[in-house]
Amino acid sequence: MRQAKTGWKWAVALFSLLLTVLIWQQGLQSSFERPSVAPKISLMQTEMAVSASSSLPETIQEVFLGSEPQKKLYQALSNIPLEQIEDRERLLLAILEESENEQKFILKKGFNDKNFETVKGYILDRQKGKELDKFPDFDEIELDPLLYQISCSTLGFTDKKCINQKYNTLTSLRLLTSQLVPFFASLIGFILLTRYAFVFLRKKNTPWPEIISPPLSLIDMVLLISGGFVVIGEVVFPALIIPITDLLFNNLNLSSPLKESLRVLIGYCSMTIAPLFIIRYQLMGLVSSGIDGGWLQWKIRPIKEGLLKSLSGWLMIMPLVLFIGWLMNEIIGDQGGSNPLLELVLGSDEIIPLFLLLITTVVLAPVFEELVFRGILLPVLVSKVGKASGVLLSALIFALAHLSVGELPPLFVLGIGLGLMRLSSGRLFPCALMHSLWNGVTFISLLLVA
Repeated sequence: MRQAKTGWKWAVALFSLLLTVLIWQQGLQSSFERPSVAPKISLMQTEMAVSASSSLPETIQEVFLGSEPQKKLYQALSNIPLEQIEDRERLLLAILEESENEQKFILKKGFNDKNFETVKGYILDRQKGKELDKFPDFDEIELDPLLYQISCSTLGFTDKKCINQKYNTLTSLRLLTSQLVPFFASLIGFILLTRYAFVFLRKKNTPWPEIISPPLSLIDMVLLISGGFVVIGEVVFPALIIPITDLLFNNLNLSSPLKESLRVLIGYCSMTIAPLFIIRYQLMGLVSSGIDGGWLQWKIRPIKEGLLKSLSGWLMIMPLVLFIGWLMNEIIGDQGGSNPLLELVLGSDEIIPLFLLLITTVVLAPVFEELVFRGILLPVLVSKVGKASGVLLSALIFALAHLSVGELPPLFVLGIGLGLMRLSSGRLFPCALMHSLWNGVTFISLLLVA
């Protein structure tokens, strides 16, 4: 009977592993076809630099905005194929274009927005040599402050009329925050890393606590990750639930951002069901009496120590992840395949959808993923293959599970950092906080740029 049960587990595990290889191969391959948000973020930052240039002192503009941000904006817009460019960006490009023939070509296709058509009319009138003595006030035409400023200024009107100083000041603060936070975090993290390396080399570091692993096999881990997380969680349940949610949403009068954020939240919650059920089943018959924190080792208390550990871990991993991301971009270029969640955050300006995305990325994802990858998988791998191999292997699986070639190297480094946090602290709580902090800062950075 026992051999039959073991044979059943082997058969299901191997079948699940084969499906996982196929699913991950397809997912990673299709990630090349997903557009990267990097060009969009870069364009948004350049637009912010143009707005901020009227608010920042000239002495620091070169440092934070670079040289000639308006020229860089024109170059960025010029690199977008006309068949792919959106109406707003096309109008911006036409305004910044110095060649009248190129302007006419760019403006040949009309705009659906009547306010864009109004600006187009002013541009064409100037080309015909008409004297422009009036341009609508900001509250008379529905244009965003940057588009209004560039349109108004390029057509020859005064800065007093064209520039919304309050908006530009706020934009400069957002831009400085989005640049200074990663810089100072990386600087402090580098100092902490240097100090930690010095202590480690002098062998004066505090010994790590003994890792406690539930008595589970590698086959159990294959069933958890391949069977529960990938096959059922990423394929079967979404295939069943998404059509139902789409049918429900179609009968409700919901905005598109709200539909997308609800779809993400429901989809992520459904993905957690199978792995959590498998974990419960695997641990149900195991006695954890006498083990501080149980098999999962959450150990939430002391909370202050957990907060400090997660903060220091986040700071130390920040320069490494940013360096790997920069290095990959320099060697290979933009690999595309960004997480679709990033696009949703950038494209949403409604409070409820953003709140739902925040809950998904900053609460649900860190708690669930740390439970699976650092709560169960890592301790079992460490008990079977050793600490170094266990950390590297769990980090690789963690990175592959996100199905994004472009984000694979940074996520691998992040996974190593989270694994080391788990081993050095002997707790799962700081890992979840560190993961949540990483996702939260990324989320806020996107909001600052959007």
